[in-house]
Amino acid sequence: MFEKVLIANRGEIALRIIRACKELGIRTLAIYSEADVDSLHVQLADESICIGAAPSTESYLKIDRIMSAAEIGDVDAIHPGYGFLAENPHFAEVCESCNIKFIGPSSGAMHAMGDKNAARVFARKAGVPITPGSDGIVETESDAIKIAKKIGYPIMIKAVAGGGGRGMRTAHNEPSLKSAFHGARHEAEKAFGNEQIYLEKLILNPHHVEFQIVADSHGHVVHLGERDCSIQRRNQKVIEECPSPLMTTGLRKKMG
Repeated sequence: MFEKVLIANRGEIALRIIRACKELGIRTLAIYSEADVDSLHVQLADESICIGAAPSTESYLKIDRIMSAAEIGDVDAIHPGYGFLAENPHFAEVCESCNIKFIGPSSGAMHAMGDKNAARVFARKAGVPITPGSDGIVETESDAIKIAKKIGYPIMIKAVAGGGGRGMRTAHNEPSLKSAFHGARHEAEKAFGNEQIYLEKLILNPHHVEFQIVADSHGHVVHLGERDCSIQRRNQKVIEECPSPLMTTGLRKKMG
C-alpha cells in the first residue's frame, strides 16, 4: 500500500482520488496552478504545492515541475487521473525511472496502444479481428493509392498518434485520396507532432461500441461492460450510452 500519493490533476477527478485515498488511509499531495489556489482539491488534500501559472502548459502538463513536487513531497506514487498526462507514455517512463509508481498503464502498454498502427499489429498477433488496411506506415501518396486499390474504397486515413477526431480523413476515390492523404498528414503533424498515417477500410454507418478493460500487474483482468459511442460529431463522441441498446447477451459474452 502507498503512503503518499501525488495527484497530477485538478477538479472532480482530483476530489475522487482524494476521497479514495482517505478511505484507504493514504496521504495525498495536490498540485495546482496559480489560478487553482482556492480550489477544493487543494483544500482537501493533506499537502499541496503550486507548480506554475494558470495555463496548463505551464503547470499540469509540465512533467519536470510535477516531478520536482513529487520529490519535495517525498511521494511513492503519482495518480494522473484522466486527461492531461494520463495517457502520456513519457510521463510514465519518467515516473518509472524515478522509482515512483505511476498509477495507470505501464509506459510499454501506452506505447503499444497509443500508436494506432502498433495497436493493429498487436491485435493481429493476439487473434483479434481488425479491418483491412495497410500493414504499416504509409509514407507516400503513391503507396496510399496502391493500398487503396488493393483493399477497395472507401478508405479511412488515420494519424498513428491521433485522437479526439483529429488527423482523420475519408476518401471515396483516387482524387479524394490524394487530397485526404496530405490533409491528414498536415493535421497530424500540427496536432500531435507526428505526421505518420496509415490506411483502413472505411466502415459505413457503423456502431461504435467499446468495452472498458481493467487489469493489474498480477494477471487479474475484468471488463466493466460496454458503452455505445455511436452518436458523434466530427468523429468526436457526443453521447456515451451504457449498456448499448444493440448489444445482445450472447455478443456481450463473446466480446467481454
